Amino acid sequence: MDTHHNQNQRIRGTNPQVEQAARDLRKNLTPAEEYLWQALKSKQLNGLRFRSQHPVGNFILDFYCPSCKLVVEVDGNIHDDRQDYDLARTQALETYGYFVLRFTNDEVLGNLAIVLKKIAEVAQARIAP
Repeated sequence: MDTHHNQNQRIRGTNPQVEQAARDLRKNLTPAEEYLWQALKSKQLNGLRFRSQHPVGNFILDFYCPSCKLVVEVDGNIHDDRQDYDLARTQALETYGYFVLRFTNDEVLGNLAIVLKKIAEVAQARIAP
């Protein structure tokens, strides 16, 4: 049996363009995303496994924890003018059963400990029976 990823099998309806865009974004994280990723990668936060720049449908999630269906978004200033889009995106992701947490760049860069505490609390609540 071939255990290699089947090229025809897509993650939640993504397409090759979205998957390539996710790969490109992984190589070019924003400073705030990179700072948070250094704290999330390799199961450093309570043993939770996070993915960076994870494609779902036409969206690319900044960070995603599959075990608790938790999405963590880090929003820069561009999101100030995209609140309607962000709300629609969050609602679409919620239909998949995901929970979306949003932080600003300033929150991540200015108080990483509080950001990580909030992520850990929400993740724990979503895993707990």
